[in-house]
Amino acid sequence: MSSSAPRLVRRTPGRQIAARHSARRHGAGFWLIASAFVTAMAFSTVPTPLYPLYQARDGFSTFTVTVVFAVYALGVLASLLLAGHISDWLGRRKVLITALTLELAAAALFLTQPALPLLLLARLVTGLGVGMLTATATAHLHELHTAHRPDASPQRFEIVSTAANIGGLGFGPLIAGLLAQYLGAPLRLPYLVFGALLLISIAAVALTPETVQAQSVRPAYRPQRISTDHGDPAGYLAAAAAGFASFAVFGLFTSLAPGFVGHTLHHPSRALAGLTVFAVFGASAAAQTLTSRLDAALRRNLGLYAQAAGTTALAVGMHTASLTLFLVAGITAGIGAGVLFKSAVGTVVAMATPAKRGEALAGLFLISYLGLALPAIAIGIATRYTTMTTAMTWFTAALLALLTTAGLLARRPRHTD
Repeated sequence: MSSSAPRLVRRTPGRQIAARHSARRHGAGFWLIASAFVTAMAFSTVPTPLYPLYQARDGFSTFTVTVVFAVYALGVLASLLLAGHISDWLGRRKVLITALTLELAAAALFLTQPALPLLLLARLVTGLGVGMLTATATAHLHELHTAHRPDASPQRFEIVSTAANIGGLGFGPLIAGLLAQYLGAPLRLPYLVFGALLLISIAAVALTPETVQAQSVRPAYRPQRISTDHGDPAGYLAAAAAGFASFAVFGLFTSLAPGFVGHTLHHPSRALAGLTVFAVFGASAAAQTLTSRLDAALRRNLGLYAQAAGTTALAVGMHTASLTLFLVAGITAGIGAGVLFKSAVGTVVAMATPAKRGEALAGLFLISYLGLALPAIAIGIATRYTTMTTAMTWFTAALLALLTTAGLLARRPRHTD
């Protein structure tokens, strides 16, 4: 036994050094993936402040803008269902690099100065990349955080993943709007800048440690399974309604709001259009972070009331053509939407069993992304027959009814099967 002790002493420092090195690599990888996540989500909203320029160049109607946006949402949904889960066995890095490559291909399509068919294709490809990336990047961040700080709380992961996702959606319009406003080639320069950032992001992902072990037998492929049966139908329906309502606000601001600011309010500044969208998403991300310690019921009610008040004020701001009220209302609605969606995710995670948690969240995200697309499409169709302000009034009424329904369902006593 005495001869074995020196060998143990000699090995221990090497193992400790290797463990510290591995932890540092995972810690650095955490921030590399976070930066790639921000870049990809920001790229997905780059066209938002540029839509009025496309309208002026090609004679697009408001309805056409909503169709372009809907194609993006369709790509997200298809990718979420077909490829959002394959990184569990294929590996996080491979899927992330594929998703970022799709985003890079979309940037190249935008740079061709596309007519409408190519613009639609570029948005579809963008959506495919985003749908593949969101769940994968979130899972990778969680695993890198755990490997770097195995005994720490998940708070850093929660804050960073939320900020990267929602905050990234806000940075895209802000950067694109500033570039389009103050530098030349407004329909080319934003895509050149983000093309370079996407290339850097691909390299960053390649340098990040893989967190999924290779499987000797690859499981048979199947699309992501969706389930809504999780023991509390009313609670799940309330969460789904909240997710739909939250994303309806996000869809409104990433599709139609810049055109309204430019045309109806007569503020054609692309920088202002980008800043408007950034303010909504930035407020949403900040509110999600700042309310993380609140009681679940209080957080849900705060989200419901803030979104209801913000959306109502938004309609009033559009009727009165007040830019100030429009901006304040948008920020308030963004706060409500962000808090309400985080509450919905927490509700679903709490009610679902571990074996069905992925299915439960997939169902929530599917319904939420339908909320991103369908109301914006409906408003776009309505603008063919009435004014944008009237269409927004109907949107507000429908959203208030949906928020009321979500609130009533959430207050019902829970009945488990």
